[in-house]
This record gives sequence, structure tokens and C-alpha cells, in this order.
Amino acid sequence: MNIKDLYNYGRDNLKQSQIEDYDLIAKLIIEHVCKIDKNSILVHENDEVDKERCFVYKESIDQICKGKPVQYITNKQEFMGLNFYVDEDVLIPQPDTEIVVEEVINEYKDRECVILDLCTGSGAIGISLAKYVDKSKIVASDISDKAIQISKLNAEKNSVWKRMKFIESNMFENIDETEFDAIVSNPPYIETDVIDELSIQVKNEPYMALDGGLDGLKFYRIIADEAWKHVKDNGKIFLEIGYNQREAVENILKRNGKYVDIYSKKDLGDNDRIVVATVRR
Repeated sequence: MNIKDLYNYGRDNLKQSQIEDYDLIAKLIIEHVCKIDKNSILVHENDEVDKERCFVYKESIDQICKGKPVQYITNKQEFMGLNFYVDEDVLIPQPDTEIVVEEVINEYKDRECVILDLCTGSGAIGISLAKYVDKSKIVASDISDKAIQISKLNAEKNSVWKRMKFIESNMFENIDETEFDAIVSNPPYIETDVIDELSIQVKNEPYMALDGGLDGLKFYRIIADEAWKHVKDNGKIFLEIGYNQREAVENILKRNGKYVDIYSKKDLGDNDRIVVATVRR
């Protein structure tokens, strides 16, 4: 088979399986398997592909048709203009999360600061902050040792590992620092019963990183109870939330009594996406 035949195979099978962006994905897998830039496929369309690469390509297309995210095949995801390695052990960073990163950057871009990235996963949030907040030091924590290893890899990949520290921790369990300037977190926030209703691609991401408990608010309660103990007076917490959780998360923070100046911001889809609060000890 040549490149054109392989591309047509991928495009047609993805389209038949009702995969969105089937044309782009077919090209991305060509790029990944055949090491040809997706924008140069036309130039190389008559190039012959060896049997082994044909097999890998077809197998990859089959996995995507069955619901495997393309990022777990290419092991690539872009976030905040940076490249991240991802696999089945971490969530795939999404553009909506850039809203919380940008808010933290706006607050601390010209200041020395120490920031905790709680539930770091691939490290996308903490690494982006280390990259774009020049005077920052970032502590990245996660309950998953595999996630910690991936975030370390991504810190090296993006040349910020010297300004980062990684801690395996179940929420605040192993966090000893009590003077963070800020805590930022994208915790699991999907209601347990809703997970089965998600797209098959999302359901192929780590369950532990999706499940926010019966009402989706389990980890916000933990954060509200514990975060203020680890942040300087007048420090801030930045939380990503689900589109329908703004009022509930704000109320959790208000009831705690340690958080003031609470506000929220929307994402580009006009959905509530982050809640920010100032700590008053």
C-alpha cells in the first residue's frame, strides 16, 4: 500500500465509525506511524509503506474506532503552546483548562512565588506555570506514582524541571509546606453516576481522575477544608470546575469561612470554568 491508500483506509473507517475530525485524525496517524508531516501527505501520497507500518496504522485506526483517544496512540497533546507526553495513566489536557492557567499567570507573572499544582496528572498546569511565570517555583503533587513519573518527564521535555518539585500525595496528605502563594487544582469533578454517560473516548481516560464522588464535589470539600492551612494569608486558590458547579463550589468555600473575594470566570464556550478565592487565616 502507498500513503494515499493508507490515508483513505483510515479516513473511511473513522468516518464509518462516526469519529469526529476523521480526516484530521487519519492524517495525524499517518504522521505518527510513517514519520511524514501531515501537511505533506499529498507530496508523498505515492510512497510505498512497508507491511509493518501498514499493520501499525490499521491497528491504530481500529483502536480509535473502538474509542481509544488519538492522543494515547500518538502520546502527544499540545497545551498552552507546549508539547506534553500523555498515555492511559493521565487525563488528556484540554483547552478549557488553559483558562485557569492564564488566570494564575496574570496574577503572578511579575512576582516571585511558590505554587502548588494539586492533582497534577500530566503536569500540564504546573509545567505551564513554570514556563510562563519566570520567578515561580512549582510543587506538583498527585496520588498516582505513574502520573508523577509522566509529569517529571514532561518537565524535562519542556526544560522547567529545575524549578519544580514532585510529591506523590493523596491530596494534602504529604504536603508539608504551609506558605504557598497559591494553590491551583483541576481535581476529579464528574459525578460518579454520570461517568457512564460520557463519550467512549473520555471513559477510556483514568477513572480515578474523573470520579468526583456522588455529587462531583468530593474533592472541592477536601480542598476547602485543607487548602487554607497551606497558603499564606492573602494567598489564592484557583480551581477548575464543571460547567454546572460554580454556585456549589462557591458555597463550599463561603461556608468554610477562610475564603474571601470569591469570583468565577467562564471559558470560551461561555461555561463557568474556574473559581478563584483569597485565603484569610
